[in-house]
Amino acid sequence: MRPVKLDVHVEELMLLGFAPGDRYRIGDAMQRELAHLFAEQGTPPSLVQEREVARLDSGTFEVSPDSKADAIGVQVAQAVYVGLSR
Repeated sequence: MRPVKLDVHVEELMLLGFAPGDRYRIGDAMQRELAHLFAEQGTPPSLVQEREVARLDSGTFEVSPDSKADAIGVQVAQAVYVGLSR
């Protein structure tokens, strides 16, 4: 199986109810976790063919009130990866 070149560009990430100051830490953690998920679990079969995903609704998830921005970013990345796997 040959390696797949994959570019993921997130134009806008809507996170409601989070402190504005956490946005960069959440985004950075999401980027790291997505890279980890693609490296560990591979490219979802739905993305093997060249295509563009204009909009992805990854659903909702619950975060405990004391969650740190890094942990939230990981949860966001996991939801995005699952959404891309559909």
